[in-house]
Amino acid sequence: MNNTQNPITALEKSTMSRTQITVVIIAIFLNALDGFDLLSISFAAPGIAAEWGISRASLGVVLSMELIGMGIGALALGAVADKLGRRAATLSCLILMLSGMIAATMASGVISLSIPRVITGIGLGGMLATCNAIVAEFSNAKRRQLCISLMVIGFSIGGVVGGFIATKLLAHFDWRSVFYFGSAVTLLAIPIVYFLVPESIHWLARTRPDNALEKINKTLHKMGYTPAHKLPELPNTAQTSSIADIFSSKLLQQTLLITTVYLLHAITFYFTLKWAPKIVVDLGYHPSTAGTVLVWANVGGALGGIAFGFLSQRFNLKTVFCSVLLMSGLTVIAFGHTASSLSSLSFFCALNGFFCVAGLAGTYTTMAQIYPTHVRGFGTGFTLSIGRGGAICSPILAGLLFSMNMDLPTISFFMAAGSILAAFILLFLKLQPVAQS
Repeated sequence: MNNTQNPITALEKSTMSRTQITVVIIAIFLNALDGFDLLSISFAAPGIAAEWGISRASLGVVLSMELIGMGIGALALGAVADKLGRRAATLSCLILMLSGMIAATMASGVISLSIPRVITGIGLGGMLATCNAIVAEFSNAKRRQLCISLMVIGFSIGGVVGGFIATKLLAHFDWRSVFYFGSAVTLLAIPIVYFLVPESIHWLARTRPDNALEKINKTLHKMGYTPAHKLPELPNTAQTSSIADIFSSKLLQQTLLITTVYLLHAITFYFTLKWAPKIVVDLGYHPSTAGTVLVWANVGGALGGIAFGFLSQRFNLKTVFCSVLLMSGLTVIAFGHTASSLSSLSFFCALNGFFCVAGLAGTYTTMAQIYPTHVRGFGTGFTLSIGRGGAICSPILAGLLFSMNMDLPTISFFMAAGSILAAFILLFLKLQPVAQS
């Protein structure tokens, strides 16, 4: 890099360095941890229901608790990521996740389990918003969509690996063993982030904390770039900009549309994630076997996220995004009509996971494109926070439909409507690249 060159421009145009790739890999790992921590309650749900004798409606409320926390965390800690930095926000999220997972092992009832799940959810929500900003700012322009898609499939990887481990644990121990395992891995992640993830150059250049140039040059040195002699010039609007800019005339329409799309897709997405294990147990299978259905859903999800990353680089992003949203809904309908055996459930969960996670990758890629650096954490957090309304309502709504004695095909039809409607709303979103400053 030339000494006078803007370091952000250099990162955008240059081949990704080993440090940048390492940070992206760590972000994938963190999202995998998010995936396992979020799904841990699903793996544990059959055992909890059996031990405490709670109804489906009560179980639906417990399954939604971390989703409430995620809405709070995405908004609050997304703002923290923009104000105090990506690294500080990430470490704060991990501490909250660890606290909630440990507390869950001591729960003895619905209320005492719900509170730790909210705490865990706050950390999970903040992590999702922060990781999206980290990957967007450590990847170059050429690979950004692919890197974000890979980050998103970390969620599915966590479900696959965690599902295999949870299945083994539940075969020999009670449901609390799932949370013990999650606590141990979360604890391991804290020193990894502390020592290996530097602060974002984009964030440092925009916010200019004390010794900003020194910190930027330290990171540039790790990446193999020549140090900069001065901080890059800020745009004229930088002094008057704030996180509230997501509601400005320039961004308001995009904010509302992508938030609505995410909310509706979440209603469909979280139906199979939250209820598949219980449906499997109700068919007469052992609770330890129920986790394998979620494993297959996440195998499909991992493949779907990868496929979306490559397809979005070759074809129009909105076209690919709309297509996978439509297929997400259709595969949920198919899931409801084929739930007669473990093999058919596993197949259609995998197929649904493929398109649902691809739709999730589309959401994150779109957010990284429409939100500039100074609102990327808060903008992502706002979309995730409001969108979590769909995730929160999904298991509760399905639980209520089950309690009304509706059959699975009918319930699946209603739950599939979210993603299908989201595809049509997405048609009104105008995707125009924003400045990376």
